[in-house]
Amino acid sequence: MQRVQKKHIIQDLNKKMVFLVGPRQAGKTWLAKDIGSQFPNTLYLNYDRIEDQSIIKNESWLKDTQLLILDELHKMPNWKNYLKGIYDTKPSHLKILVTGSARLDIYHQIGDSLAGRYFLHHLLPFSPAELHQLNQPVDIDRLLKRGGFPEPYLTNSDIDAQRWRMQYVDSLIRTDALELETIHDIRAIQTIFELLRTKVGSPISYASIAEDIGISPHTVKKYIHILEALYIVFKITPFSRNIARSLLKEPKLYFFDTGLVKGDKGSQLENLVAVSLLKHIYAKRDYAAEEYELKYLRTKEKKEIDFALICDNKIQQIIEVKYSDNSLSNALEAFSKKYQLSATQIVKDLKREQVHKEIPIQRVDHFLQALDL
Repeated sequence: MQRVQKKHIIQDLNKKMVFLVGPRQAGKTWLAKDIGSQFPNTLYLNYDRIEDQSIIKNESWLKDTQLLILDELHKMPNWKNYLKGIYDTKPSHLKILVTGSARLDIYHQIGDSLAGRYFLHHLLPFSPAELHQLNQPVDIDRLLKRGGFPEPYLTNSDIDAQRWRMQYVDSLIRTDALELETIHDIRAIQTIFELLRTKVGSPISYASIAEDIGISPHTVKKYIHILEALYIVFKITPFSRNIARSLLKEPKLYFFDTGLVKGDKGSQLENLVAVSLLKHIYAKRDYAAEEYELKYLRTKEKKEIDFALICDNKIQQIIEVKYSDNSLSNALEAFSKKYQLSATQIVKDLKREQVHKEIPIQRVDHFLQALDL
C-alpha cells in the first residue's frame, strides 16, 4: 500500500537530505525503497549488513548513483560528521535519504553539524486520515484491535497480528533498548512497559511507579525516556502558557501501537485518537512549518479535557473523546464557554451527529479521517 508522504519526500530530496524517522516496522524501509524505484540509479545500504558497512565507510558507490539510501546509519560511530562530509562534497545529481529509528529524531534536537542540511519527515502507523486519503476503508474497530502498523493491520489473520506484536515488543525491549542505552535492570523496564499499558490516558506519577516497582523515580524517568526514544510511547503534557510550570505537571503517556493498550474500550479509543492527532501535528510541523503541539487541559480541581491542539502557544481546538456517551461533556462545555475556545466532542458509537450548545458532537471516524496530513 502506498504512503501519503511519498510525494513530499521526493520534493524535499531535490532541496536537501531527507531524514525519515519513526517507529520500527512502521514502513520506513519499504517507503524508502519505493521512492528509490522512482530514480534510475538507486543504491540502498543498511549499516546492519557487514558488506554494506565497507561501502559506506569507503564511500565506494558508483559515481552515477542518483539516490543514496542509508538505513540504520545512526549505529555508525561519528555518523553526523560522516553525513556532513558526504553532503558537503557530493555531486549535484546525488540525493540522500537517511532512515532509522528515533535516535535520529533525538540527535536532531540537540543541535549539531547537520543543521540546515536536511528536512525531517516522521512516518507513523496508518491513521484514519491516511487510509481515507489512500481511498482505503476506514475501519475503526480494526485499528483499535490491531493498531496501525502495516503488517498487523493488513494481515488477514488476528493470530498472525498478535504473533507480530509479541515478537515486535520482545525485540524492542531486549535488543533495541539495550543498544540505545545501558540498562542495569531489564526486568524493571519490562515491568514499567507492562504497567504503562494499563495507564493509558491517565496522568503518570514517576514517584508512584517507582514505589510500585521498588526503584528510584530517576530510574523510572530514565526508562520511560528510553521507551519514548524507541517510539514505543509518547508523552502529552498539560497546556500552560508558563512552560516551566507545564513541565512540572504530570504527563499522560500513549502508545504508538494502539494494539498494545490494556484497558477498557475507552482507553483504546483515546489512544487511537492521540496517535492520530500526533500524526496530524507532525504533518503541520514537517510540511507546513507551523509550530503545532499536542497537549491536554487540567485544572486544579482536576477537571480535564482529553486533547488540545496548540499553535504558537495558543489553543486552536479542544477535543473530548467518548466511546458511546452522546451527552455533551460538562468539562468541555465549561472550558469552551469560559475561554471562548473552539471545541469538538467525538464519539465512536454515535447514532446521529449534532451540534449542542454550539459544540459539534461528531463520529470519531469522520473527525479523524478529516485531519490534515
